[in-house]
Amino acid sequence: MKKTINKHLPKSLFGRALLIIMLPITIMQIAVVYFFFNLHWDQVTSNLSDSVAADISVAVQLYKQNPTLELVEKLENLLRPKMEVSGALELDDELPTIIRSSFFSNLDKTLSRSLNNSVVENFWFDTTKYPNHIDIRVKVNEGVLRFIAARERVFAPLGYVFIFWLVMATILLSLVSIYFIRNQATPISELANAADAFGRGEDKYNFRPSGASEVRLAGQSFLKMRGRIKRHIEQRTIMLAGVSHDLKTPLTRLKLHLSMQHNSEENKAAKQDIKDMESMLEAYLDFARGLEGEALEAINIYNFIQKLVTKMKLTNVQLIAPFEITVSIRPRAMERALMNLIENTQKYAKNCRITLTKSSESLLISIEDDGEGIPKNKRKSAFKAFHRLDISRNQNIEGVGLGLSIARDIAQNHGGSLRLHDSSMGGVKAILRIPI
Repeated sequence: MKKTINKHLPKSLFGRALLIIMLPITIMQIAVVYFFFNLHWDQVTSNLSDSVAADISVAVQLYKQNPTLELVEKLENLLRPKMEVSGALELDDELPTIIRSSFFSNLDKTLSRSLNNSVVENFWFDTTKYPNHIDIRVKVNEGVLRFIAARERVFAPLGYVFIFWLVMATILLSLVSIYFIRNQATPISELANAADAFGRGEDKYNFRPSGASEVRLAGQSFLKMRGRIKRHIEQRTIMLAGVSHDLKTPLTRLKLHLSMQHNSEENKAAKQDIKDMESMLEAYLDFARGLEGEALEAINIYNFIQKLVTKMKLTNVQLIAPFEITVSIRPRAMERALMNLIENTQKYAKNCRITLTKSSESLLISIEDDGEGIPKNKRKSAFKAFHRLDISRNQNIEGVGLGLSIARDIAQNHGGSLRLHDSSMGGVKAILRIPI
Protein backbone atom coordinates (compact mmCIF):
# COMPACT_ATOMS: atom_id res chain seq x y z
CA MET A 1 0.00 0.00 0.00
CA LYS A 2 2.73 2.44 1.01
CA LYS A 3 4.84 1.55 -2.04
CA THR A 4 1.84 2.12 -4.31
CA ILE A 5 1.21 5.56 -2.80
CA ASN A 6 4.90 6.55 -3.00
CA LYS A 7 4.99 5.43 -6.64
CA HIS A 8 2.38 8.06 -7.56
CA LEU A 9 3.77 10.86 -5.39
CA PRO A 10 5.83 13.66 -7.01
CA LYS A 11 9.57 13.02 -6.94
CA SER A 12 10.76 16.64 -6.89
CA LEU A 13 10.85 18.89 -3.80
CA PHE A 14 8.75 21.47 -5.66
CA GLY A 15 6.04 18.91 -6.46
CA ARG A 16 5.92 17.49 -2.93
CA ALA A 17 5.84 20.92 -1.27
CA LEU A 18 3.04 21.99 -3.62
CA LEU A 19 1.15 18.79 -2.83
CA ILE A 20 1.53 19.40 0.93
CA ILE A 21 -0.05 22.83 0.55
CA MET A 22 -2.64 22.19 -2.15
CA LEU A 23 -4.00 18.83 -0.98
CA PRO A 24 -5.45 20.15 2.35
CA ILE A 25 -6.79 23.24 0.57
CA THR A 26 -8.47 21.10 -2.09
CA ILE A 27 -10.02 18.80 0.51
CA MET A 28 -11.25 21.80 2.48
CA GLN A 29 -12.76 23.43 -0.63
CA ILE A 30 -14.51 20.21 -1.62
CA ALA A 31 -15.92 19.85 1.89
CA VAL A 32 -17.11 23.48 1.92
CA VAL A 33 -18.77 23.15 -1.49
CA TYR A 34 -20.39 19.85 -0.51
CA PHE A 35 -21.91 21.18 2.70
CA PHE A 36 -22.89 24.46 1.03
CA PHE A 37 -24.83 22.72 -1.74
CA ASN A 38 -26.32 19.99 0.40
CA LEU A 39 -27.32 22.17 3.35
CA HIS A 40 -27.55 25.88 2.69
CA TRP A 41 -28.06 26.20 -1.05
CA ASP A 42 -30.32 23.17 -1.28
CA GLN A 43 -32.48 24.51 1.54
CA VAL A 44 -32.73 27.99 0.05
CA THR A 45 -33.53 26.66 -3.42
CA SER A 46 -36.09 24.27 -1.96
CA ASN A 47 -37.87 27.10 -0.12
CA LEU A 48 -37.97 29.23 -3.27
CA SER A 49 -39.27 26.33 -5.35
CA ASP A 50 -41.98 25.58 -2.77
CA SER A 51 -43.11 29.20 -2.94
CA VAL A 52 -43.40 29.22 -6.75
CA ALA A 53 -45.06 25.79 -6.75
CA ALA A 54 -47.62 27.02 -4.20
CA ASP A 55 -48.43 30.12 -6.32
CA ILE A 56 -48.90 27.98 -9.42
CA SER A 57 -51.05 25.48 -7.50
CA VAL A 58 -53.34 28.31 -6.27
CA ALA A 59 -53.58 29.75 -9.80
CA VAL A 60 -54.49 26.33 -11.25
CA GLN A 61 -57.16 25.75 -8.59
CA LEU A 62 -58.68 29.22 -9.21
CA TYR A 63 -58.74 28.54 -12.94
CA LYS A 64 -60.42 25.15 -12.48
CA GLN A 65 -63.23 26.83 -10.49
CA ASN A 66 -63.91 29.20 -13.39
CA PRO A 67 -62.13 27.98 -16.56
CA THR A 68 -62.47 31.12 -18.71
CA LEU A 69 -60.03 33.38 -20.55
CA GLU A 70 -61.18 36.34 -18.44
CA LEU A 71 -60.00 34.56 -15.29
CA VAL A 72 -56.65 33.79 -16.93
CA GLU A 73 -56.20 37.48 -17.70
CA LYS A 74 -57.06 38.38 -14.08
CA LEU A 75 -54.54 35.81 -12.82
CA GLU A 76 -51.95 37.28 -15.20
CA ASN A 77 -52.52 40.78 -13.85
CA LEU A 78 -52.35 39.43 -10.30
CA LEU A 79 -49.25 37.25 -10.61
CA ARG A 80 -47.01 39.34 -12.88
CA PRO A 81 -46.40 42.52 -10.82
CA LYS A 82 -46.25 41.04 -7.34
CA MET A 83 -44.99 37.48 -7.83
CA GLU A 84 -42.93 37.82 -11.05
CA VAL A 85 -44.94 35.03 -12.68
CA SER A 86 -46.88 35.39 -15.93
CA GLY A 87 -49.61 32.96 -17.01
CA ALA A 88 -51.39 32.10 -20.24
CA LEU A 89 -53.81 29.46 -21.55
CA GLU A 90 -52.81 27.53 -24.65
CA LEU A 91 -56.03 25.96 -25.91
CA ASP A 92 -56.02 22.36 -27.16
CA ASP A 93 -52.29 22.03 -26.50
CA GLU A 94 -50.40 19.08 -24.97
CA LEU A 95 -47.46 18.89 -22.58
CA PRO A 96 -44.05 18.54 -24.28
CA THR A 97 -42.39 15.17 -24.10
CA ILE A 98 -38.79 16.36 -24.34
CA ILE A 99 -37.08 16.73 -20.96
CA ARG A 100 -34.00 18.97 -20.67
CA SER A 101 -31.77 18.84 -17.61
CA SER A 102 -30.01 21.84 -16.11
CA PHE A 103 -26.25 21.91 -15.55
CA PHE A 104 -27.00 22.19 -11.84
CA SER A 105 -29.24 19.15 -11.37
CA ASN A 106 -30.01 20.40 -7.85
CA LEU A 107 -32.41 22.98 -9.36
CA ASP A 108 -34.36 20.36 -11.35
CA LYS A 109 -34.62 18.04 -8.36
CA THR A 110 -35.92 20.65 -5.91
CA LEU A 111 -38.36 22.16 -8.42
CA SER A 112 -39.71 18.74 -9.41
CA ARG A 113 -40.16 17.81 -5.74
CA SER A 114 -41.98 21.06 -4.95
CA LEU A 115 -44.35 20.78 -7.95
CA ASN A 116 -45.12 17.15 -7.10
CA ASN A 117 -46.08 18.19 -3.56
CA SER A 118 -48.24 21.17 -4.63
CA VAL A 119 -49.72 20.41 -8.07
CA VAL A 120 -51.92 17.35 -8.53
CA GLU A 121 -52.30 17.77 -12.31
CA ASN A 122 -49.71 16.60 -14.84
CA PHE A 123 -46.98 19.17 -15.35
CA TRP A 124 -43.81 19.81 -17.30
CA PHE A 125 -41.02 22.34 -16.77
CA ASP A 126 -37.84 23.50 -18.50
CA THR A 127 -35.03 25.32 -16.69
CA THR A 128 -32.67 25.55 -19.70
CA LYS A 129 -34.61 27.28 -22.52
CA TYR A 130 -34.50 30.83 -21.11
CA PRO A 131 -31.46 32.26 -19.29
CA ASN A 132 -33.48 34.35 -16.80
CA HIS A 133 -36.82 32.53 -16.66
CA ILE A 134 -38.27 29.07 -16.07
CA ASP A 135 -41.05 27.58 -18.18
CA ILE A 136 -43.69 25.60 -16.20
CA ARG A 137 -46.73 24.03 -17.88
CA VAL A 138 -49.77 22.35 -16.26
CA LYS A 139 -52.27 20.18 -18.13
CA VAL A 140 -55.96 21.20 -17.81
CA ASN A 141 -59.09 20.10 -19.67
CA GLU A 142 -59.06 23.01 -22.11
CA GLY A 143 -55.35 22.69 -22.96
CA VAL A 144 -52.22 23.78 -21.09
CA LEU A 145 -51.72 26.52 -18.53
CA ARG A 146 -48.26 27.97 -19.17
CA PHE A 147 -46.42 29.90 -16.45
CA ILE A 148 -43.17 31.81 -16.98
CA ALA A 149 -41.44 32.49 -13.63
CA ALA A 150 -38.38 34.61 -12.97
CA ARG A 151 -35.35 32.40 -12.28
CA GLU A 152 -34.55 34.40 -9.11
CA ARG A 153 -37.85 33.18 -7.62
CA VAL A 154 -36.82 29.54 -8.01
CA PHE A 155 -33.05 29.53 -7.87
CA ALA A 156 -30.63 31.28 -5.47
CA PRO A 157 -28.19 33.17 -7.78
CA LEU A 158 -25.71 33.81 -4.98
CA GLY A 159 -24.51 30.23 -5.35
CA TYR A 160 -22.75 31.16 -8.57
CA VAL A 161 -21.04 34.08 -6.87
CA PHE A 162 -19.94 31.84 -4.03
CA ILE A 163 -18.46 29.26 -6.41
CA PHE A 164 -16.78 31.98 -8.49
CA TRP A 165 -15.01 33.54 -5.51
CA LEU A 166 -14.13 30.11 -4.15
CA VAL A 167 -12.46 29.15 -7.44
CA MET A 168 -10.73 32.53 -7.77
CA ALA A 169 -9.41 32.32 -4.20
CA THR A 170 -8.09 28.81 -4.89
CA ILE A 171 -6.35 29.93 -8.09
CA LEU A 172 -4.82 32.97 -6.38
CA LEU A 173 -3.62 30.89 -3.45
CA SER A 174 -2.19 28.30 -5.85
CA LEU A 175 -0.24 30.95 -7.79
CA VAL A 176 1.16 32.45 -4.59
CA SER A 177 2.12 28.97 -3.34
CA ILE A 178 3.81 28.08 -6.63
CA TYR A 179 5.78 31.35 -6.57
CA PHE A 180 7.10 30.92 -3.03
CA ILE A 181 7.74 27.17 -3.33
CA ARG A 182 9.67 27.70 -6.55
CA ASN A 183 11.78 30.36 -4.83
CA GLN A 184 12.60 27.84 -2.10
CA ALA A 185 13.29 24.94 -4.49
CA THR A 186 15.49 26.91 -6.92
CA PRO A 187 18.42 27.40 -4.48
CA ILE A 188 18.46 23.66 -3.78
CA SER A 189 18.58 22.93 -7.53
CA GLU A 190 21.40 25.45 -7.94
CA LEU A 191 23.31 23.78 -5.10
CA ALA A 192 22.85 20.38 -6.76
CA ASN A 193 24.01 21.79 -10.12
CA ALA A 194 27.06 23.36 -8.47
CA ALA A 195 27.97 20.09 -6.75
CA ASP A 196 27.48 18.15 -9.98
CA ALA A 197 29.59 20.63 -11.96
CA PHE A 198 32.35 20.51 -9.34
CA GLY A 199 32.23 16.71 -9.44
CA ARG A 200 32.87 16.91 -13.21
CA GLY A 201 35.81 19.22 -12.64
CA GLU A 202 34.00 22.37 -13.82
CA ASP A 203 34.97 24.96 -11.24
CA LYS A 204 33.60 27.90 -13.20
CA TYR A 205 30.03 27.47 -11.95
CA ASN A 206 29.08 30.77 -10.28
CA PHE A 207 27.22 29.57 -7.20
CA ARG A 208 26.03 31.84 -4.42
CA PRO A 209 24.06 30.53 -1.43
CA SER A 210 20.47 31.78 -1.34
CA GLY A 211 17.05 30.77 -0.08
CA ALA A 212 16.06 29.74 3.43
CA SER A 213 18.60 29.75 6.25
CA GLU A 214 19.01 25.96 6.14
CA VAL A 215 19.62 26.03 2.38
CA ARG A 216 22.09 28.89 2.78
CA LEU A 217 23.92 26.93 5.47
CA ALA A 218 24.15 23.91 3.14
CA GLY A 219 25.44 26.16 0.34
CA GLN A 220 28.06 27.76 2.58
CA SER A 221 29.15 24.31 3.77
CA PHE A 222 29.50 23.22 0.15
CA LEU A 223 31.67 26.24 -0.67
CA LYS A 224 33.90 25.50 2.32
CA MET A 225 34.16 21.85 1.33
CA ARG A 226 34.94 22.81 -2.28
CA GLY A 227 37.68 25.14 -1.06
CA ARG A 228 39.23 22.43 1.13
CA ILE A 229 39.13 19.90 -1.72
CA LYS A 230 40.72 22.37 -4.13
CA ARG A 231 43.49 23.17 -1.66
CA HIS A 232 44.09 19.47 -1.09
CA ILE A 233 44.29 18.80 -4.84
CA GLU A 234 46.58 21.79 -5.40
CA GLN A 235 48.88 20.74 -2.56
CA ARG A 236 49.01 17.16 -3.84
CA THR A 237 49.71 18.31 -7.38
CA ILE A 238 52.39 20.77 -6.28
CA MET A 239 54.04 18.17 -4.07
CA LEU A 240 54.13 15.46 -6.74
CA ALA A 241 55.14 17.95 -9.41
CA GLY A 242 58.00 19.05 -7.18
CA VAL A 243 59.01 15.46 -6.50
CA SER A 244 58.83 14.68 -10.20
CA HIS A 245 60.91 17.73 -11.08
CA ASP A 246 63.48 17.06 -8.40
CA LEU A 247 63.85 13.41 -9.38
CA LYS A 248 64.09 14.14 -13.10
CA THR A 249 67.31 16.08 -12.61
CA PRO A 250 69.35 13.18 -11.09
CA LEU A 251 67.70 10.79 -13.55
CA THR A 252 68.86 12.95 -16.42
CA ARG A 253 72.40 12.93 -15.00
CA LEU A 254 72.25 9.15 -14.67
CA LYS A 255 71.08 8.83 -18.28
CA LEU A 256 73.93 11.05 -19.40
CA HIS A 257 76.42 9.05 -17.35
CA LEU A 258 75.13 5.73 -18.75
CA SER A 259 75.20 7.01 -22.31
CA MET A 260 78.95 7.58 -21.93
CA GLN A 261 79.53 4.02 -20.73
CA HIS A 262 79.96 0.89 -22.78
CA ASN A 263 76.74 -0.66 -24.07
CA SER A 264 76.87 -3.70 -21.83
CA GLU A 265 73.97 -5.79 -20.57
CA GLU A 266 74.15 -4.14 -17.16
CA ASN A 267 74.14 -0.74 -18.86
CA LYS A 268 71.05 -1.63 -20.91
CA ALA A 269 69.24 -2.84 -17.81
CA ALA A 270 70.09 0.37 -15.96
CA LYS A 271 68.80 2.47 -18.87
CA GLN A 272 65.54 0.49 -18.85
CA ASP A 273 65.20 1.03 -15.11
CA ILE A 274 65.60 4.77 -15.59
CA LYS A 275 63.01 4.72 -18.39
CA ASP A 276 60.60 2.85 -16.11
CA MET A 277 61.17 5.37 -13.33
CA GLU A 278 60.41 8.26 -15.68
CA SER A 279 57.22 6.50 -16.79
CA MET A 280 56.22 5.96 -13.16
CA LEU A 281 56.83 9.61 -12.28
CA GLU A 282 54.69 10.71 -15.22
CA ALA A 283 51.92 8.35 -14.15
CA TYR A 284 52.06 9.65 -10.57
CA LEU A 285 51.80 13.22 -11.83
CA ASP A 286 48.87 12.41 -14.11
CA PHE A 287 47.09 10.70 -11.22
CA ALA A 288 47.60 13.67 -8.92
CA ARG A 289 46.79 16.31 -11.49
CA GLY A 290 43.79 14.58 -13.02
CA LEU A 291 44.05 16.91 -16.05
CA GLU A 292 41.29 19.09 -14.52
CA GLY A 293 42.19 22.45 -15.95
CA GLU A 294 41.26 21.52 -19.52
CA ALA A 295 38.17 23.03 -21.15
CA LEU A 296 35.40 21.01 -22.78
CA GLU A 297 35.37 20.76 -26.57
CA ALA A 298 32.82 19.32 -29.02
CA ILE A 299 34.69 16.42 -30.65
CA ASN A 300 33.75 13.82 -33.25
CA ILE A 301 34.54 10.81 -31.10
CA TYR A 302 34.96 8.40 -34.03
CA ASN A 303 37.65 10.53 -35.66
CA PHE A 304 39.18 11.17 -32.23
CA ILE A 305 39.62 7.45 -31.44
CA GLN A 306 40.77 6.68 -34.97
CA LYS A 307 43.53 9.30 -34.73
CA LEU A 308 44.52 7.94 -31.31
CA VAL A 309 44.86 4.38 -32.66
CA THR A 310 46.93 5.71 -35.56
CA LYS A 311 49.08 7.71 -33.15
CA MET A 312 49.71 4.58 -31.07
CA LYS A 313 50.65 2.69 -34.28
CA LEU A 314 48.40 -0.25 -33.50
CA THR A 315 47.25 -2.76 -36.12
CA ASN A 316 45.32 -5.21 -33.96
CA VAL A 317 42.58 -2.74 -32.92
CA GLN A 318 39.15 -2.96 -34.57
CA LEU A 319 36.99 0.18 -34.37
CA ILE A 320 33.22 -0.31 -34.79
CA ALA A 321 31.01 2.75 -35.01
CA PRO A 322 27.65 2.54 -36.84
CA PHE A 323 27.38 6.32 -36.89
CA GLU A 324 29.39 9.38 -36.04
CA ILE A 325 28.81 10.98 -32.65
CA THR A 326 29.78 14.46 -31.46
CA VAL A 327 30.28 14.79 -27.72
CA SER A 328 31.76 17.45 -25.40
CA ILE A 329 34.94 16.12 -23.78
CA ARG A 330 38.34 17.27 -22.51
CA PRO A 331 40.53 16.00 -25.34
CA ARG A 332 43.81 15.51 -23.44
CA ALA A 333 42.09 13.86 -20.47
CA MET A 334 39.97 11.57 -22.66
CA GLU A 335 43.04 10.66 -24.70
CA ARG A 336 44.83 9.65 -21.50
CA ALA A 337 41.85 7.52 -20.36
CA LEU A 338 41.44 5.75 -23.70
CA MET A 339 45.17 5.28 -24.06
CA ASN A 340 45.36 3.62 -20.63
CA LEU A 341 42.52 1.25 -21.51
CA ILE A 342 43.91 0.41 -24.95
CA GLU A 343 47.42 -0.08 -23.57
CA ASN A 344 46.01 -2.58 -21.07
CA THR A 345 44.63 -4.64 -23.96
CA GLN A 346 48.00 -4.50 -25.71
CA LYS A 347 49.82 -5.72 -22.58
CA TYR A 348 47.50 -8.56 -21.69
CA ALA A 349 45.86 -9.66 -24.98
CA LYS A 350 46.49 -10.07 -28.68
CA ASN A 351 43.43 -8.37 -30.18
CA CYS A 352 41.30 -5.39 -29.19
CA ARG A 353 37.87 -4.22 -30.29
CA ILE A 354 36.44 -0.73 -29.68
CA THR A 355 32.68 -0.27 -30.15
CA LEU A 356 30.78 3.02 -30.03
CA THR A 357 27.07 2.95 -29.14
CA LYS A 358 24.65 5.69 -28.22
CA SER A 359 21.78 5.59 -25.75
CA SER A 360 19.21 8.29 -25.09
CA GLU A 361 21.53 10.31 -22.85
CA SER A 362 25.00 8.75 -23.00
CA LEU A 363 27.81 7.66 -25.28
CA LEU A 364 29.15 4.17 -24.54
CA ILE A 365 32.73 3.32 -25.52
CA SER A 366 33.35 -0.43 -25.13
CA ILE A 367 36.98 -1.57 -25.18
CA GLU A 368 37.37 -5.36 -25.00
CA ASP A 369 40.12 -7.90 -25.61
CA ASP A 370 40.73 -11.62 -25.94
CA GLY A 371 43.06 -11.93 -22.95
CA GLU A 372 42.62 -13.87 -19.73
CA GLY A 373 40.14 -11.39 -18.29
CA ILE A 374 39.63 -10.24 -14.71
CA PRO A 375 37.59 -12.33 -12.22
CA LYS A 376 34.40 -10.67 -10.98
CA ASN A 377 35.60 -10.67 -7.37
CA LYS A 378 38.71 -8.68 -8.34
CA ARG A 379 37.16 -6.04 -10.61
CA LYS A 380 36.46 -3.60 -7.80
CA SER A 381 40.05 -3.90 -6.57
CA ALA A 382 41.34 -3.28 -10.10
CA PHE A 383 40.30 0.40 -9.81
CA LYS A 384 42.31 0.98 -6.62
CA ALA A 385 45.33 3.20 -7.04
CA PHE A 386 48.71 1.41 -7.15
CA HIS A 387 46.94 -1.98 -7.13
CA ARG A 388 48.38 -4.71 -9.35
CA LEU A 389 46.51 -7.90 -10.17
CA ASP A 390 48.94 -10.82 -9.86
CA ILE A 391 46.78 -13.73 -11.07
CA SER A 392 44.99 -12.76 -14.27
CA ARG A 393 47.59 -10.09 -15.15
CA ASN A 394 51.33 -10.54 -15.24
CA GLN A 395 52.98 -8.61 -12.44
CA ASN A 396 56.23 -8.20 -14.41
CA ILE A 397 54.53 -6.14 -17.11
CA GLU A 398 55.37 -2.42 -17.13
CA GLY A 399 53.06 -0.21 -15.06
CA VAL A 400 52.39 1.00 -11.55
CA GLY A 401 48.68 0.12 -11.21
CA LEU A 402 47.26 3.57 -11.97
CA GLY A 403 45.85 3.07 -15.49
CA LEU A 404 42.30 2.04 -14.55
CA SER A 405 42.20 4.44 -11.60
CA ILE A 406 43.13 7.39 -13.82
CA ALA A 407 40.66 6.32 -16.52
CA ARG A 408 37.83 6.05 -13.99
CA ASP A 409 38.65 9.47 -12.48
CA ILE A 410 38.59 11.03 -15.95
CA ALA A 411 35.24 9.37 -16.73
CA GLN A 412 33.76 10.64 -13.45
CA ASN A 413 35.12 14.14 -14.12
CA HIS A 414 33.06 14.05 -17.33
CA GLY A 415 29.97 13.04 -15.34
CA GLY A 416 30.23 9.44 -16.54
CA SER A 417 31.50 6.11 -15.28
CA LEU A 418 33.80 3.17 -16.07
CA ARG A 419 32.69 -0.43 -15.55
CA LEU A 420 34.31 -3.81 -16.20
CA HIS A 421 32.39 -6.74 -17.70
CA ASP A 422 33.03 -10.06 -19.40
CA SER A 423 33.85 -9.82 -23.10
CA SER A 424 32.45 -12.01 -25.84
CA MET A 425 36.04 -12.20 -27.10
CA GLY A 426 37.01 -14.07 -23.95
CA GLY A 427 38.78 -11.30 -22.04
CA VAL A 428 37.54 -8.20 -20.23
CA LYS A 429 35.26 -5.43 -21.54
CA ALA A 430 35.71 -1.91 -20.20
CA ILE A 431 32.62 0.26 -20.80
CA LEU A 432 33.29 3.98 -20.60
CA ARG A 433 30.06 6.00 -20.32
CA ILE A 434 30.09 9.73 -21.18
CA PRO A 435 26.93 11.91 -20.97
CA ILE A 436 25.97 13.53 -24.28
